[in-house]
Amino acid sequence: MWERTLKDLIRGLRANKKDEPKFIAKAVDEIRSEIRSDDMDLKAGAVMKLTYLDMMGYDMGWASFHVVEVMSSSKYHLKTVGYLAAAQSFQQDTDVLMLTTNLLKKDLSSNPADVAVTLNSFSSFVTSDLARDLSPELVGMLNHSRPHIRKRAILAIYRVCEKYPDAMTSARPRLEEKLDDNDTSVVAATVNVLCELAKRNPKDYLTLAPRLFHLLNTSSNNWLLIKIIKIFGSISPHEPRLVKKLQTPITDLISTTPAISLLYECVHTCIIGGMLQGPGGNSLAKLCASKLAAFIQDPDQNLKYIALLAMTKIVPSHPHLVAEYQDTIIASLNDQDISIRMRALDLVSAMVNRSNLQSIVQQILSHLVPEALPKPSAAQSLSQNMTSSTPITTSLAPNQSAAYRLVLSQRILSICSQNTYQYVMNFEWYLSVLVDLAHIANIDIGGDIRDHLVDVVGRVKAIQPFAVKVMQALLADDSFILNANDKGSCSEVLWAAAWICGECPEYVSEPQKLITHMLKPEISNLPPDTIAVYIQAALKIFGFWAADLAEHWQDDYLPTVKSTAGLVMTHVQEFTGNFHVEVQERAAEVLQLFRFIQADLQNFQPHGSSQDLPDEVVGGFDVPSAEPHFPKSLYLIRSLTAAYTLNPVAAAAQASVPVPDGLDLDAWIVPPPQEDLSEESVDRKKKKSKKGKEKERDDIKRSGKKKRKQEDNNNLAVLAPTEAEVETETETERAERERRKAERLAQLREDPYYIIDDKPSKPAAIDVDSIPVVKLEGMGSLLPSVKENWLSSLKSTVQATTSSHFVVDREGEMPGGSGSPIVQPSPQRVATPVSFQDRSADTRTHTPEPIQVTRTKKKGTGKKRTPNPPAPS
Repeated sequence: MWERTLKDLIRGLRANKKDEPKFIAKAVDEIRSEIRSDDMDLKAGAVMKLTYLDMMGYDMGWASFHVVEVMSSSKYHLKTVGYLAAAQSFQQDTDVLMLTTNLLKKDLSSNPADVAVTLNSFSSFVTSDLARDLSPELVGMLNHSRPHIRKRAILAIYRVCEKYPDAMTSARPRLEEKLDDNDTSVVAATVNVLCELAKRNPKDYLTLAPRLFHLLNTSSNNWLLIKIIKIFGSISPHEPRLVKKLQTPITDLISTTPAISLLYECVHTCIIGGMLQGPGGNSLAKLCASKLAAFIQDPDQNLKYIALLAMTKIVPSHPHLVAEYQDTIIASLNDQDISIRMRALDLVSAMVNRSNLQSIVQQILSHLVPEALPKPSAAQSLSQNMTSSTPITTSLAPNQSAAYRLVLSQRILSICSQNTYQYVMNFEWYLSVLVDLAHIANIDIGGDIRDHLVDVVGRVKAIQPFAVKVMQALLADDSFILNANDKGSCSEVLWAAAWICGECPEYVSEPQKLITHMLKPEISNLPPDTIAVYIQAALKIFGFWAADLAEHWQDDYLPTVKSTAGLVMTHVQEFTGNFHVEVQERAAEVLQLFRFIQADLQNFQPHGSSQDLPDEVVGGFDVPSAEPHFPKSLYLIRSLTAAYTLNPVAAAAQASVPVPDGLDLDAWIVPPPQEDLSEESVDRKKKKSKKGKEKERDDIKRSGKKKRKQEDNNNLAVLAPTEAEVETETETERAERERRKAERLAQLREDPYYIIDDKPSKPAAIDVDSIPVVKLEGMGSLLPSVKENWLSSLKSTVQATTSSHFVVDREGEMPGGSGSPIVQPSPQRVATPVSFQDRSADTRTHTPEPIQVTRTKKKGTGKKRTPNPPAPS
């Protein structure tokens, strides 16, 4: 019979790549017949082929017993095949392992060749039972006469102690003796095992420090020194005296060794072992930082990664040393490897302080500017167009992915806002950074930028004039409105811009022009919550402007005020029918206020001259009293919107507000309906208990009496007619009364501000079989209707409203926690950042004074200014 060898099997697999499963199925059938043979050589060959197939992913668990048979062979080359197959295929739950205990004991006491083969494979499939039964034999082999047996036994002891920890009691003294062994490989194996054990419980191995220190000073084996350095890194934090002792030899190794792996382990041990603190620590830290900086510039990506990771651990104790290599570190942000870019970003974030914040942020911000790949030459473009109908397009560089841009943007915000803007010295610069980020981020980060703009303006009073100026320019920019529906447009900053201008209207330079920008028809493209803020801000700006005009009134102002009020009414009227409830409510309120103002303006008769009249206080403001020479309605809005100063509120401020005396928060505002305990009700309940519900309904129908009903949670009751009215009520009057009642209930259900607690009634039984099957005539199209469009608009509105809450999650290094979709950047809209432009023509012609953050709630005072005369109508 012709047998297929392992070489034949491999050749067959290569020749049958198109039909590999069929070939393997046929080969396994042949192996099944071969492995049952009494010929041990044939059985071993079958096991060898199964081992090769197991490496390819095919299970050979069904042949476990035959593997044990080959392991028990007296021939060395067959025993090697059996132990190789056992190491490859045996698992912790393999049934035949219980049969191998005596076999392993026999082989471990056999000739050195069999012992070596057994120790090589034993560690791969040892179980807790095998470790318990074989630990005495393995501990005895630690004193074997042959070094290669001692080395293998030491390595196997580690796996035995993992499965059976009690074996360490007898094995540890022998392991410590092997540190003084004459063979270097045995010492290296011992140090390797002790290194793994010291990671788990370092304090137990402090007694080995003298021997290990001797090996550190005498050994020249780099791999042995690496393991010794690792052991010292684990135990030195538990022994302060050891730190000072190790500084000299480790410094010598760092300065002299050419082995990069040993150099890195020495640097890493200095960091985690606390050797960079105390006497001599500064010089050692400077040496470690210089070596790590050299690693960062190395072309090997692995060295870059571990160097950035290690340098991040030096920053907390020696930030000035890392700052010397700031440019080298920031250059790693352009690396093609995303893991290196993320480690560099972590390091840059950790090294931020007051002196380098602006430079670091500007360099990170420059990485967000879309970097186009080199354009093809004219010859390349011509050949491309001749061979393909698709023209050549310019694509973004690999480091401009949306995920990476999102991480960069979030990191800019987080490092600037940490510890309540601890490192920000110039808030005008920070506002410019936020505006630049909104222009060039091109990812969904607008909500976070909006939150920071509002927070900074609320906390820093001195920045409000500059903030209003920047926000005015932002509101006048139509690019955000036109791209509001595009992902990554950052149109949420318009919400913050409108809010800031509305809360600080005294700093608005051109109120009329700004109101025109905020109420133009194009704002309908914005999210509903932004539109609502636009309307509210326009109201506040008009109110402050109108009151400012009233303080210095001239009759020439009247046409301008009338035209501005009419413009506001015209544009606000368009939003009174908006589907979003908040937009509709604010538009309706503003419209009603301006109707009152417009009526007052129409009825106002210019006096021709101003008179000094006594003042009165209206809404906290001094308003001239009787018969003023200006329209009195000009003070209406400012008294409603500017009565209190805008101050930041702490997160736990509400919990600190004491409950007023006499206020019981647990008491009912509207008490629940009381149960009717009249004699008639008691008699009715007795009848109900005796005769059942049907008898009770018959009594109610005969008497014609009805009781009072509770229709909603707000204690709105509908009184039933009295008994006399029921007797005299005609059928027409009764039907009309029921119709009015149903109409009123339907109106209340549609009112979004009215809560009705409808108790679900028991549904009547429906006979499904009695429903006829008919053809629906005149059925409309299944295309989306107006109602469906409204529902989709309402859904997007709810999502947009939810995103307006100031909750920002800036933790984590890659996107995925915030829930925002990651989109590819669209390079079609690239604006020049504000912080990159020449500000010589701007108001920032000098370096502003540092602005301090307001961290306590203080009461402010009102501020008046002379208004700019309105533009002639």
